[in-house]
Amino acid sequence: MSELASCGLDCQACEYRTKNCPGCQASGGTLAWGECGLAKCCMSKKLEHCGKCDEFPCEKLKAFSFDKAHGDNGRRIENLRTAK
Repeated sequence: MSELASCGLDCQACEYRTKNCPGCQASGGTLAWGECGLAKCCMSKKLEHCGKCDEFPCEKLKAFSFDKAHGDNGRRIENLRTAK
């Protein structure tokens, strides 16, 4: 995996990459689609991504990963486990 978002999403596979999204950290947590609470949380804790958090996987990350409209059935959580 070449680049991992704070939430574990593979940035290279993200549809917003084509819209010149610079990524979570570079954008300060305000991405092409809006503000990301997960990215802001990571930055406030000075973490590279959620997988390095003592609370991993937190309820917020689980809810985001399994969201019916925007989730990926936990794939991003597995990406973070691998990246840990």
